[in-house]
Amino acid sequence: MTGIVFSTTEEAEPFLATYERGRFDGLGEGETYHDDDFLVSILGVGKIKATLRTERLLEAYKVDTLVHAGTCTALGDELAIGEIVGVAQVFEGDRIELSAPTYPRMPVTTQFESLKNVTLVTQDHTVQGATELSYWQRIADISDMSGYAVAYVGATHGISCQILKVVTGHMGVEDKNLRKTLDSGYTTLGDFLNAQINTFRGE
Repeated sequence: MTGIVFSTTEEAEPFLATYERGRFDGLGEGETYHDDDFLVSILGVGKIKATLRTERLLEAYKVDTLVHAGTCTALGDELAIGEIVGVAQVFEGDRIELSAPTYPRMPVTTQFESLKNVTLVTQDHTVQGATELSYWQRIADISDMSGYAVAYVGATHGISCQILKVVTGHMGVEDKNLRKTLDSGYTTLGDFLNAQINTFRGE
């Protein structure tokens, strides 16, 4: 069984509303629904919730592979708003208090050749100023608040994880139509997941 996990109900809603005619619609944060092929869960925002709830999920259910789907912020302008990307490498990026930081990195399964492969940094802290942004731009392409946690917990259980993200913003750039941008991103992500549902089944 494939586990598809989201961070928020908003990210999940377009997929839930259309998968198998809405059989999983109404799923809330911290909840998990499943059928014979797929398990879907909404973990909540941040690394702590992602870690704890992914751990509980994998202890309670027999999951063969994880798919973490959601939104991200692009660190540079190479990626377009609304573009879906596949993460090839993810690392934890909140250890900025160290004088010589070393960030735990891990490779991530990539399944879709049509998607641009990117490096993801997962961090709860907000990037402050041009100097810090420039630092992250040199070592990563996108940022989120949960991807590393999901992939790490999966790895401790011997379960592969792929991370699919839709770009809904550029770091440091104000979006006056953010609500519309987010809603469009959620729909794009849901459409992609449903279009690729047989691929996730291994068909």
